[in-house]
Amino acid sequence: MSGVEVITFGCRLNTYESEVMRGEAEKAGLNNAILVNTCAVTGEAVRQARQAIRRARRDNPHARIIVTGCAAQTEKETFAGMPEVDAVLGNEEKLKSASYRSLPDFGVSAEEKVRVNDIMSVTETAPQMVKAIDGHVRAFIQVQNGCDHRCTFCIIPFGRGNSRSVPMGAIVDQARRLVEGGYREIVLTGVDATSYGADLPGQPTLGLLAKTLLRQVPDILRLRLSSIDGIEADGHLFDLIADEPRFMPHLHLSLQHGCDLILKRMKRRHSRQDAIEFCRKARALRPQISFGADMIAGFPTETAEMAEQSATLAEACGIAQLHVFPYSPRPGTPAARMPQLDRALVKERAAHLRETGQKLQLAHFSAMTGSRQTILVENNGLAHTENFTLADATGLVPRDLVSVIVTGHNGKHLTVRADPASVRN
Repeated sequence: MSGVEVITFGCRLNTYESEVMRGEAEKAGLNNAILVNTCAVTGEAVRQARQAIRRARRDNPHARIIVTGCAAQTEKETFAGMPEVDAVLGNEEKLKSASYRSLPDFGVSAEEKVRVNDIMSVTETAPQMVKAIDGHVRAFIQVQNGCDHRCTFCIIPFGRGNSRSVPMGAIVDQARRLVEGGYREIVLTGVDATSYGADLPGQPTLGLLAKTLLRQVPDILRLRLSSIDGIEADGHLFDLIADEPRFMPHLHLSLQHGCDLILKRMKRRHSRQDAIEFCRKARALRPQISFGADMIAGFPTETAEMAEQSATLAEACGIAQLHVFPYSPRPGTPAARMPQLDRALVKERAAHLRETGQKLQLAHFSAMTGSRQTILVENNGLAHTENFTLADATGLVPRDLVSVIVTGHNGKHLTVRADPASVRN
């Protein structure tokens, strides 16, 4: 192979950072290299990364393989010990061209492979400019990195460090650059996006940032947020939900569980009722809004009754896209030291919760049937509506915004009928 290939796992922030990595590696003159940007959120994510590394070595025996990302930050020895890996870079190092210029030669010891600093010592997030997000019709902008919270199940703060925000002016500049490059939709992303601004002068909020972007970059047609913590939502955010048609009516919520006792054991900052009230308020302001949510099944000490409360919370909130994670103990986290459930039971409860999610999704599809929607056509024959519902876009042109009538669904996505005259070029 030639050039730089990037394999990305995990969140939208990783997707964005992979483009930065590619640019910095190419700037450094790196060639015949594979960068693996890992995720550490679950043990399964780490396993998949290791599997991808072995496959990459089999397919590219002479390429240089550099592993980075959250799993590399938290488990550097794991990856340094793999014979397929030539170097391990931390989350801070991966974004600097100097890291790629100073890579060790092939055949060095495991210790010499590692370039991973203390992520907790990083106090700022430098603005990173990209021209495009490879393979995506929507563009991601990093607004924040790290997390000051210490949920008992989560290893991510140890991979990302403490919360730090990108200055608002730099975000506006990046958004303007991406819109000028042809992107119709911008997604603001971060590790704990709703903590945005707490470390900046004047302490601006995520909602204020979104308002400012839409005001200063009027050519943004669609603006979204990635996963948020509803308990941190500010008044500006609710203003956008109520009054700004370019602010997309979809929010992905970090709910994690439906039982107050488990939420306390997780060290979450919201209650079950907080989640219900947030969804009620947002839906009252924008009736067409939809919600996605992350939930963990089989958390330590969870009883059958507690598990059922997650299902009933999803129903009470009307979650249209439920992402279910079987609890995975991450070494070094408090939850890993709690009494664990049998793995078969964890998988069983995850399957049950997914069944609830599927029923809610089908109900959401049915409720949308007959409605008029605007979809953004993607590169894979699919599209997303404004409320982020997946739709069939076979035959439509990627990056076009098209007005459609929802004719039904096939259980996985909406079926639609397009009006060709409505395409916005």
